Parts: sequence; C-alpha cells; structure tokens
Amino acid sequence: MSFTDFVPSGNQGVDPELYDIENAAIDPNGSMWQELVKQATWVGKTLVDLGCGSGWWLPKYEEAAELYGIEPDPSLLDTARSRTDRATVLAGSAEHVPLPDNSVDVVHARFAYFFPHPNFDPTAGLVEVARVLKPGGSLIVIDNDTEQGEFAALLRESAYGDLQGNTTYARSWWEEHGADTIEVMSSWQFKTRYDLERVLHLEFSPEFADRWLRENPDRTSLSYGYLLHVWQKPSLHEAEEKP
Repeated sequence: MSFTDFVPSGNQGVDPELYDIENAAIDPNGSMWQELVKQATWVGKTLVDLGCGSGWWLPKYEEAAELYGIEPDPSLLDTARSRTDRATVLAGSAEHVPLPDNSVDVVHARFAYFFPHPNFDPTAGLVEVARVLKPGGSLIVIDNDTEQGEFAALLRESAYGDLQGNTTYARSWWEEHGADTIEVMSSWQFKTRYDLERVLHLEFSPEFADRWLRENPDRTSLSYGYLLHVWQKPSLHEAEEKP
C-alpha cells in the first residue's frame, strides 16, 4: 500500500543502521525524554509512535498498556516489528492511521511529517490524529529548535536553512492551531569521532560536513535544542462547553 503523504526520508530511508547510531546519540541526559513523560505520561495507556521508522524508540515505551508503531516506508516495517514483541507495527501514515476513532491516549511524532512550512501544510495529519485520539488525549511532535543550540547553527548555515533552520514558522503554526511549545536543550553525544563524522555526512552535504569537522577537530558532541509541540484534543466536557 502506498500513501500520498509519504516522502522517503533522506537519512533513515537511506541508511537505517547509521540512523540507529544517530538515535543512540540523542538526548544522553534524558532531559527531552523526561519532558515527554511530564507532558503526557503513557504509563498504562495506549500510545502511538507515528512515523516510527525502523522502530528504534518502540522498546522504550514498555510501560504503555498498548503500543502501536505506524510507518509508511515498507522497507522499514520488518525491522520495526523485530524491535519488541509488545508493539503492533502497522503500515500507515500521518494522514492514514489504521486505528479506530477515539482509541489512543498519546501520539508521538518524532521528526516525522509534521514540518509546517509555507510550502507544506500538515493540517490533514492533525485532523487524522484528532480522529484517533480519545477526548483529552495528546499529540506531542518532537521537532528541531531552529534558534538555540549548536545543531540549530548547523541548520542555519547549511543548505537546509531555507527549509528548516532560518525561521520560526513551525512554532507560529502550532501556536495558531492551539498547541503549546516546550523548549528542551539537550545534546548529541557520540561514542566515537567516527560515528559523528558518519552521521554528519548522512544529514548534511559532504562539503558542509567536512568543513564543520575541520573547524571542530576534536568534537564528539554538540548541543541540540528540541521543540516539543504539545496539542491536546478537547475533553468531552470542554467540547460540550463550546457554543
């Protein structure tokens, strides 16, 4: 099955094993993860990892009562299914979630689909998430902070700056749609310099990555800011109060 909203990723879709190394470097002090729990706990609840990719994060949701991974890239589904027996991994996308209405407590979308931009409006995905969320349920979109941290500076200087690293458009879009945005400063921390070099070449052009590496010859980490866009479906009580 193909999905009209699916655009193959330029990182995980190209090299899933290397993207695992990138995932392992994310948030070593757990500050972003702690904020996810604080904003909408999934303990004993139903959680969806929307755009779960190869399923790296699925084993970390072991306290959920029910766990679903939704992924449109058919090349990643088998790997995602192998990560943990507790997750049900289904072919689907942000605009086509194969779950019933009002069946999910928490949805996480990590660097997947929800990239508001003048050339892309993710409203259709938000409508679909609202359909599957229970009243009072939460969507948390994990996104890059394009203003703070060394990774933000990389984005601004790179060829991706016009698409992601130069404006606050996404933050404004989420505010207009009723979401709160939480800033979390964390880091990328790689085990070896070689791992950092490989990931930078995966995420950026060779010329740009090589220049940054020459200018920072001893680095194996850099500060990394995240934005958590937290959107909540109105509860039944709130919905009844609306005129």
